Amino acid sequence: MSYLEYNLKTVPTGLRKVLYVNWPLAILLTAVACFGFLMLYSVAGGRLEVWAEPQMKRFVAGMVAMLIIGFVPIWFWRNIAALVYVVSLLLLVAVDLFGDIGMGAQRWLELGPLRIQPSELMKVALVLFLAAYYDWLDIKRTSRPLWVLIPVILILMPTFLVLVQPDLGTAILLLAGGGIVMFAAGVSLWYFGTVIVLAVALLFAVFESRGTDWQLLEDYQFRRIDTFIDPGADPLGAGYNIMQAQIALGSGGWAGKGFMQGTQSRLNFLPEKHTDFIFTTLAEEFGFLGAFSLLILYGLIVGFCIFSAMTNRDRFSALLTYGIAGTFFLLFTVNMSMVMGLMPVVGVPLPLVSYGGTAMMVLLGAFGMVQSAHIHRPR
Repeated sequence: MSYLEYNLKTVPTGLRKVLYVNWPLAILLTAVACFGFLMLYSVAGGRLEVWAEPQMKRFVAGMVAMLIIGFVPIWFWRNIAALVYVVSLLLLVAVDLFGDIGMGAQRWLELGPLRIQPSELMKVALVLFLAAYYDWLDIKRTSRPLWVLIPVILILMPTFLVLVQPDLGTAILLLAGGGIVMFAAGVSLWYFGTVIVLAVALLFAVFESRGTDWQLLEDYQFRRIDTFIDPGADPLGAGYNIMQAQIALGSGGWAGKGFMQGTQSRLNFLPEKHTDFIFTTLAEEFGFLGAFSLLILYGLIVGFCIFSAMTNRDRFSALLTYGIAGTFFLLFTVNMSMVMGLMPVVGVPLPLVSYGGTAMMVLLGAFGMVQSAHIHRPR
């Protein structure tokens, strides 16, 4: 036992937990959120009360919740993992039966004064349950067919419920997030190779189904694919959003036009400028340097999580941290790729930057579990 560890042993437990908090991670999350506050202030025309102020209040509440969740022993989250998954699954079923319809999709659920999006909760619940499953499972059984089939079913059930909303972007994130936990748990690469082959076959079937009675995607989703391939084919229709986003990205140049000087956002050319396409506003006003700075912050967050997982000797804690870090990576990668035209528009917000209540609170709650894993790891 080192001199520092010996001295920490003499510190009261509550204070010791404060000292064990991954403070660099908390600071990085705050820095990313500040990018969001600036952009929401800008796209609202210099008004705090429209989007920035509510987002600030949510973030403060979310950070407090993150610390509270972090101080709860990690075994508690492992023990309730199945319950969280089942509740999230039931909420998804409730959305399909009673959910509110908005922008052509049925994704929200009214619970008294609250309006939540259960698919956001499921992103974390799935990772939590899979981490608990592989912590319970004997490592020697990890790649045996029966024990691989169980997590596959756990992944496919919420994915199907999200697909019928329809929400293709979140469905893809659920599949990928679950796959990350399975990969980190040590599932044989042969299974992943099989999935890739099946994915290619499914992609072929999707295109072949277009215009038939068994069409696998909605018409608007096919239009998104067409727009991705050639946005200039319909610049005033389906291709309008991505073309305006690319104009904003390109016009920012090296250092941008300046804070609140972005013409694409100020003149309302940009679609969903406070949610899915907020990254384009950042790139227009702060240029490559601003966009790259945000990307570095995102990368550091993922890096701190991976380092914490690699140094954690508790299997559940490590798998949970890997899964949340991977899901977070997918969120900002998909959003940035989407607005840059590198993949079809699938409606995924930029984490901690885009305006939204459920997404931010759930994400900070997830990082609270990462903190719990870090604070209570074997020392």
